[in-house]
Amino acid sequence: MSKKVLMLATNYGLWAEELQAPWDALKNAKAGFEVTLATRLGKTPLPFFLSMDSNFIDPLQNYKVNPKDAIVIVGGVGASLDLNGNQKVHKLIYSAYKKGKIIGALCYAVGSLVWTRDPDNKNRSVIYGKKITAHPAEWDFDADLPYTLVRATPDNKGTDVNTPGFVYPLKVIVDDAVGPGGQVFSNPKTNRENPLVCYDHPFVTGLSVESSIMFGKKLVEVLSKTS
Repeated sequence: MSKKVLMLATNYGLWAEELQAPWDALKNAKAGFEVTLATRLGKTPLPFFLSMDSNFIDPLQNYKVNPKDAIVIVGGVGASLDLNGNQKVHKLIYSAYKKGKIIGALCYAVGSLVWTRDPDNKNRSVIYGKKITAHPAEWDFDADLPYTLVRATPDNKGTDVNTPGFVYPLKVIVDDAVGPGGQVFSNPKTNRENPLVCYDHPFVTGLSVESSIMFGKKLVEVLSKTS
């Protein structure tokens, strides 16, 4: 019997490769995982426009972060709007956590783990005491951020909100969430040649888009070894 994997994506601006890479890894794995994609609105998750530009040079990392074969489907900035603070998502994560299921989060989606709390552990985050990756503070920016989507339609248009950079600095809240016994991996020198993924059962976390492929591989590896 194949293992089931639920992948959650934002409706408000995913980073294409951040879903595509782990999706491909899981779908193509010899283990034969049954992968289901879900969004809050039940509509196709549309990619943030910059994630589809193979010539886009990240101004803080100063190199092209998108491969030329990136395809439409998941990603980053919108996760802070409809996933990370979503109590329904928290309930899903908490249920999986209590059952010992593997839980993966990439880039800013790690925020959804921060806000998932365990009433059996003084209402601390489920990642308390864990080793977790966090998008580096050095990569955050404060320029205006419109959530422009690729292939938006009148009934799946995303959002017109414009935020001053990311909604919140991820590393700050992850530092607090893991507590003094945990550890946060947030190296701003991480790149495609040296990606950053961490597995601390039951969590698999990846730094950002440059770590998407390794993140997918690690998910396959971990899931293949668990019952």
